Amino acid sequence: MEGPVFKIKKDPRITRIGLFLRKWSIDELPQFINILKGEMSLVGPRPLAKEEMAGYDLWKNIRLTAKPGLTGLWQIYGRPTGKFGDWVKYDIAYVRSRSIFLDIKIIFLTLFAVLSKKGAC
Repeated sequence: MEGPVFKIKKDPRITRIGLFLRKWSIDELPQFINILKGEMSLVGPRPLAKEEMAGYDLWKNIRLTAKPGLTGLWQIYGRPTGKFGDWVKYDIAYVRSRSIFLDIKIIFLTLFAVLSKKGAC
């Protein structure tokens, strides 16, 4: 992945079990605790560390107007490309056009992406 957030295609630090968990997005399940606590939403921009948003003030200010989410447009459309610019584009598009109907569409498409392992490590 390009930009301040990166993933190594065949990361040697990931065990076989870890690869299985990531491939099926099981590693995301603990975030449901954050959703139940009200710290996250089911749909929204993915949470990032402050260091990962450094130098992106306009994008940061736009994306922080929405609660971070477990899934979003980038997870279904941009994840396979690995381009940070796509991540920015999809986060801004989501924040500017969010609605209950868009959230339902994203949830449905996320289920399809997870089951098809689209863009998984």
